[in-house]
Amino acid sequence: MALASRAWRFLSLARGAPGPRFPARTPGGPAQCGLRPFRGSEVIGNPGIFKRGLLFSALSYLGFETYQVISQAAVVHCTAKVEEILEQADYLYESGETEKLYQLLTQYKESKDAELLWRLARASRDRAQLSRTSEEEKKLLVYEALEYAKRALEKDDSSSAAHKWYAICISDVGDYEGIKVKIANAYVIKEHFEKAIELNPKDATSIHLMGIWCYTFAEMPWYQRRIAKMLFATPPSSTYEEALGYFHRAEQVDPNFYSKNLLLLGKTYLKLNNKKLAILWLMKAKDYPAHTEEDKQIQTEAAQLLTSL
Repeated sequence: MALASRAWRFLSLARGAPGPRFPARTPGGPAQCGLRPFRGSEVIGNPGIFKRGLLFSALSYLGFETYQVISQAAVVHCTAKVEEILEQADYLYESGETEKLYQLLTQYKESKDAELLWRLARASRDRAQLSRTSEEEKKLLVYEALEYAKRALEKDDSSSAAHKWYAICISDVGDYEGIKVKIANAYVIKEHFEKAIELNPKDATSIHLMGIWCYTFAEMPWYQRRIAKMLFATPPSSTYEEALGYFHRAEQVDPNFYSKNLLLLGKTYLKLNNKKLAILWLMKAKDYPAHTEEDKQIQTEAAQLLTSL
């Protein structure tokens, strides 16, 4: 309605509606300030051309206003569509539909939306983890996931999930680029996990992953420690106690959120020679409802560890 009203005012002016009034000289008297009086045609030139010019301006203005309205509507529609895609993606993820999720999100791989891109990184990685995925395809998916995570981070540096999945994907790529690269990336990985936790302290997964980082460097074999010393003046290091702290913190934030966190609590207690608590957490891991292939693998590992005790 406002748009129509503005256009109507322009069109009325073009049809000869009264415009702004100028001071007139005294009838029959001399022109003020020593200037002769202007005739209308001298002010506006050819009246027909002037009217057509005003009409053209009005239509141009109307076109611009219409463009703005359409553009705003397109943005709203685009945002609504992204939200719809994200809802579908989250539903498929929670349902364990890895293949369907990947197929859905790869349709939008050129997107510039960080929320969509980090989910695509996650979906690519999850597909790489499937037992039926060939080694060749797995490698392609791992590098693909890193690219999506990198783009997500570039689009939104304040996204906790983007930092988390970027760190995860860098770690995965290290498996293909050798131990030196993997160790060299250690501080970068830690930095992004810590940033993810800072941005979202209630994300149990990021806290769990920091625990894995600590656990990995606590159990690092001597030859890898030697490589680390060659790469860094102060090589990355940690302790089982530090890892345990992160695993427990993750459970406090979101109890029983992940079977692997339960398993690693048990394994960490084993490293610390606390058999009683190790059994407690390994039993929880073994009894955890299996929703994914990883859950089944963790159940098996927990059962084997319990048998060996």
